[in-house]
Amino acid sequence: MEVIRTVATTLASCDEARSNGKSIGFVPTMGSFHDGHLSLIRRARSERDVAIVSIFVNPLQFGDPADLAAYPRNEERDLTIARELNVDVVFAPSAEEMYPQGRPDVAVDPGPLGERLEGASRPGHFRGVLTAVAKLFHAVGACRAYFGEKDAQQLALVRRMVADLSFPVDVVSSPTVREADGVAMSSRNARLTPDQREAAGCLFLALSEAAELANAGERDAAKLVAAMAREIGATPEARLDYAVVVDEATFTEVREIRTAARALVAALFGQTRLIDNLLLPTA
Repeated sequence: MEVIRTVATTLASCDEARSNGKSIGFVPTMGSFHDGHLSLIRRARSERDVAIVSIFVNPLQFGDPADLAAYPRNEERDLTIARELNVDVVFAPSAEEMYPQGRPDVAVDPGPLGERLEGASRPGHFRGVLTAVAKLFHAVGACRAYFGEKDAQQLALVRRMVADLSFPVDVVSSPTVREADGVAMSSRNARLTPDQREAAGCLFLALSEAAELANAGERDAAKLVAAMAREIGATPEARLDYAVVVDEATFTEVREIRTAARALVAALFGQTRLIDNLLLPTA
């Protein structure tokens, strides 16, 4: 396995692979691997000739410097796991390599979708995410890129960026990987106290209640939202940020479920903010 620290060397390595007729699977991460990351890496390894993983904690997407400083990092462990999974290349640049002039003056505008939900709770977050993802895509070039569905709004924005800006990237998604109690795997889970970790299960319980209502034929999104809010609100350790139902294609909030829809929730557990979502069944 090759560990590369520069954009130029990464692009050269990928260009050489493509010139030899090889396909590339790319998994962008911020490291601190959990089983969700591993499922994406295994899929990239099985579907493409060359598997590339990036490890980059992107400072542009953190509004609070303390949140950036507290983000879990363990590159040595991540590299060991990547070797065990037969990854070909790990691209692990520094912030200075990615942003040699410091915070860039020109960034990717996420548009109206980037201002709602997570964008409203974390102003500037998606501008930072998309700018970093765009630079990673340029470093790798034409590829199939793998993302988890846990960050559903981010996934929708990456798909839109790729389509609107004509990136030579095929974006594919994989279902959220969960703990035994339904909690979505996330690097942030390590920051929860035992009581908060136990309480975090309320997010999946809330989503499951919404799914049960939808499966029973309920089409009034407000009733699903109310059920999710009640479940999370009844959990003392949780502080609800939002509970919504959106159209799966447009990611706009809906009043009545007529086509494919997704329920999304976000809540604070102490100082740790968790999100989750679930595609709702159609009766």
